Amino acid sequence: MIVMIDNYDSFTYNLVQYLCELNEEVLVFRNDATTPEQIEELAPLAIFLSPGPKGPEHAGICVEIVRRLHSRIPIFGVCLGHQAIGYAFGARIVKARRLMHGKVSSIEHDGRGVFQGVPNPFHATRYHSLAIDEKSLTASVLEVSARAEDGEIMGIRHKRYPVEGVQFHPESILTKEGKGILSNFLRIAKSFRGEK
Repeated sequence: MIVMIDNYDSFTYNLVQYLCELNEEVLVFRNDATTPEQIEELAPLAIFLSPGPKGPEHAGICVEIVRRLHSRIPIFGVCLGHQAIGYAFGARIVKARRLMHGKVSSIEHDGRGVFQGVPNPFHATRYHSLAIDEKSLTASVLEVSARAEDGEIMGIRHKRYPVEGVQFHPESILTKEGKGILSNFLRIAKSFRGEK
């Protein structure tokens, strides 16, 4: 079972739909309607942090979930969820170089983690006005896993635990590789849970 934290975003249920199509049961909680303790008691395969408005400091319990559960439960963040992962580990969130709302970009990646087997580059849809400041990642537990043609960070990964985020929207119909990326994360989560 997957726990989806809904950051009050219309794209949340597109993500849920994709996960259901990948044969996963999904429980959805609004970002102000549960606690990290309640989520941990459910023992989900993974936690997904949805897109949403504003910045990570306004994403309810998302940052706290990352800080408290990242070593025990795999976490995948999309857009605001990606920024929440960065913020939880000390990254600064800044205005993006350009406003990107419904824009398709070419994404280059490192071929590891969620990008294993994904064409390089591939096209993905972006909806964001904020981004992770790469300068704030020096000496971080996070590494950059993908970036757009404009240099903006499009993917981050924890160096030790199964925690990954993507700034683009894998659930967008124009992100053709989106379902494969989600499937890769489920594979990573299952492998991690099997090791425990």
